Amino acid sequence: MKGFLDDANYSVGLLDEGTNLGNVIDNYVYEHTLTGKNAFFVGDLGKIVKKHSQWQNIVAQIKPFYTVKCNSTPAVLEILAALGTGFACSSKTEMALVQELGVSPENIIYISPCKQVSQIKYAAKIGVNTMTCDNEVELKKIARNHPNAKVLLHIATEDNIGGEEGNMKFGTTLKNCRHLLECAKELDVQIIGVKFHVSSACKESQVYVHALSDARCVFDMAGEFGFTMNMLDIGGGFTGTEFQLEEVNHVISPLLDVYFPEGSGIKIISEPGSYYVSSAFTLAVNIIAKKVVENDKFPSGVEKTGSDEPAFMYYMNDGIYGSFASKLSEDLNTIPEVHKKYKKDEPLFTSSLWGPSCDELDQIVESCLLPELNVGDWLIFDNMGADSLHEPSAFNDFQRPAIYYMMSFSDWYEMQDAGLTSDTMMKNFFFVPCIQLSQEDSFSSEA
Repeated sequence: MKGFLDDANYSVGLLDEGTNLGNVIDNYVYEHTLTGKNAFFVGDLGKIVKKHSQWQNIVAQIKPFYTVKCNSTPAVLEILAALGTGFACSSKTEMALVQELGVSPENIIYISPCKQVSQIKYAAKIGVNTMTCDNEVELKKIARNHPNAKVLLHIATEDNIGGEEGNMKFGTTLKNCRHLLECAKELDVQIIGVKFHVSSACKESQVYVHALSDARCVFDMAGEFGFTMNMLDIGGGFTGTEFQLEEVNHVISPLLDVYFPEGSGIKIISEPGSYYVSSAFTLAVNIIAKKVVENDKFPSGVEKTGSDEPAFMYYMNDGIYGSFASKLSEDLNTIPEVHKKYKKDEPLFTSSLWGPSCDELDQIVESCLLPELNVGDWLIFDNMGADSLHEPSAFNDFQRPAIYYMMSFSDWYEMQDAGLTSDTMMKNFFFVPCIQLSQEDSFSSEA
């Protein structure tokens, strides 16, 4: 049941009723301990299917365009294509990946805020016409290189977080929209709609109220210039929890009914990314080195045990130059779990977790409480499906982790009932029974 990132075919382990994700991880920890202890991912494709069902149940009126840069592994893209999502692409590479799956150009939007001329020309060549824009320079590039472009004006939102400018990095102001509409008219560029994006870190639902109101203003403004507006893109920022999705829907649904009512001919789309994939992937890493330090060497304010007890620095075989790259820009959204069995009353020690580079930036967890670990032990990180499965740095001969795919039989049957396992829609998937280790063969890292 090998499933690597660049395989042409994905072997998907089908799990019996009594087998779960933990059993699968146990199997591969055992296998990798025998063959080199490289880090690896386990991807539960059934969770992606469940997320799509959840989306359809709560916000069926909004068509999802999956953000490809979040996780561009072929198996993820193929299953989402089979489910009928659209795709939001940031580069030529991403557009090509999606196009190879037979996705029609109408179901692809080009969302890079800073587009290379060669990539605009590529979009024009393959028929990807819908793209976003937030300034005059980009508008002129589009006008020169894509005669059939259909542009969504990207407007800024007010989700200022912690006093910072939030999404003001990209997106134009409402005041500047009139100028861009004038430019588009002069350049003969079609403006067909509006995009905005509210960060997942934003807790103020009122931001959606302002954003939708601003979008309606731009629609009305565009009408004055003779543009036919037919698309609203409410961006991403969906964390993956059912509660958050329901909360957002509770806020936006009545506003959509007022500003963009059904029957108005306006298509509502969004750009979920981590929503679909974050919880579907689990990463297993191995401890390759450890260092004992004095407890008081840890920064003040972090969780510590008694000052007379030792603290530990553990170095893992994956870090920010690999699967934890997103740690450079955001907090880690997962708590490490020790794979080996340990006693409930076993002492816990202040610990920090580091990648293999020995770079001071390569700190994955600043401080946590763990039992004492040994070189060769394994740590498990869940919720690792977003912004972690990409081409790694060549630093320190870092090896790309293997990916093993799985799905429960019940999820597989649901997919069959929906007609998603046909040869034409999921031709690269190869479903096999997942063989579980016998009790005698099961791995214990304490051995």
